[in-house]
Amino acid sequence: MPLKTGTEYIATIKALNLESHILGKNETGLTDHPLIQPSVSAVAATFDGAHSADEQTRQLFRARSPLCDAEVNRFTHLHQSPRDLMNKVIMQRRCGNLTGCCFQRCVGMDAANAVFSVSFECDRRHKTQYHERFTNYWRRIQTEDLVVDGAMTDPKGDRGKRPKDQKDPDLYLRVVKRKSGGVVVRGAKLHQTGMLNSHELIVMPTINLRPGEEDWSISFAMPTNTPGVKFIYGRQTSDTRKLEAFNMDVGNMKFGGQEVMTVFDDVFVPDDRIFLCGETDFSGLMVERFAAYHRQSYGGCKVGVGDILIGATALIAKMNGVENASHIKEKLVEMIHLNETMFSCGIACSAMGHPTAAGNFEIDMLLANVCKLNVTRFPYEMARLATDIAGGLLGTLPSAADLNDEVAGPYIRKYLAAADGVEVIDRIRVFRLIENLVAGAGSVAYLIESMHGAGPPAAQRIMIGRQGDIEGKIQKVKELIGIKKPN
Repeated sequence: MPLKTGTEYIATIKALNLESHILGKNETGLTDHPLIQPSVSAVAATFDGAHSADEQTRQLFRARSPLCDAEVNRFTHLHQSPRDLMNKVIMQRRCGNLTGCCFQRCVGMDAANAVFSVSFECDRRHKTQYHERFTNYWRRIQTEDLVVDGAMTDPKGDRGKRPKDQKDPDLYLRVVKRKSGGVVVRGAKLHQTGMLNSHELIVMPTINLRPGEEDWSISFAMPTNTPGVKFIYGRQTSDTRKLEAFNMDVGNMKFGGQEVMTVFDDVFVPDDRIFLCGETDFSGLMVERFAAYHRQSYGGCKVGVGDILIGATALIAKMNGVENASHIKEKLVEMIHLNETMFSCGIACSAMGHPTAAGNFEIDMLLANVCKLNVTRFPYEMARLATDIAGGLLGTLPSAADLNDEVAGPYIRKYLAAADGVEVIDRIRVFRLIENLVAGAGSVAYLIESMHGAGPPAAQRIMIGRQGDIEGKIQKVKELIGIKKPN
């Protein structure tokens, strides 16, 4: 099957007839729902990128897959080299530039690369057949050009207790019944970005599991419209602006993100869709590899959105007539510096990538964790600087409805005028875009997700501590200054 266009993708998602609880109602026809439609458009952009009139962009969104011996969308690709890993980050930055929001496909791509290698290593130790199952499954994903969402984060309940010690064992997704031909699972996955825009989902464990916790050590895939899978839409800041007649107040009028709670209410999973089932010794490795790939991703997607924030901030400075002020220039330079530092880390961990035993390529985990630790801080500082430069109107603008009012409109156009030649309505559009990213619906992906997506700062610090090779650095010092006695 040829690579889908955005329009073709939307048609296939519509055909799934997914339902979701949204603002207290069970809703259908989700691709046309005003809260969800912008996020559908953002995913569609990842398909249209593979058909761009610009050859460089088109090639960036495509890759040659040895799995199906054909050209595939890079979002379904299993990385074959450090160059592939770098192109992934560059593509993600480009997607952020095109949409100014989360485009929702990174989690599935990162999950696939983790499950591919971990299933191979699990088979070698336990004589299982997970890798062949996953390879067959992913070949179909590539051939049919499907969107897959990754599902890792469990509710966790009392964080001080293990899964088996929870008052409600379903607070970590688990196997509740083993039967001929498959298993039945129950539980939930939270913060599922883009789930309602996906054809399939891949579930992974959320923590390193121990002997005695086999029921929670499960990885599998299924269609998003599988019976028993239920979706509850997550609120975003200012999200109901999308329901208003004048959508300019949304800020990003064309694109947006989406997060849901996904519930598995005694769902049957057939054997050929199971990639880990009870092997607790590989649960932690799956978590670690997925997290590292996803932490690499943030060096691309958040940087692409950061480019948009920097551009909007520079534009509002011009519109306000302060673009030549030295302190404004200094703050814009700092925003660029922070953004490019994140990108550099994403490229560095990719360039230092290495092959796994399964044959796909893995990033340098230490540098991937450094990348994500920077992402937990830098977008917040960039948002602060953007707010500083933009000024107080960022939080006090009249509504688009008032702009169109015959009484209020003329006053708004008169008193919100700024630099010569600047249209008031254009100035308002830029304010709203900045607001969207630093305080509105876009801030869910740009700020909150930067903090907690792929794990909070403590998770990266733990991994950096493990991978930083302190003892090796101590030994280098001893060799340098001639200390021979062990301490």
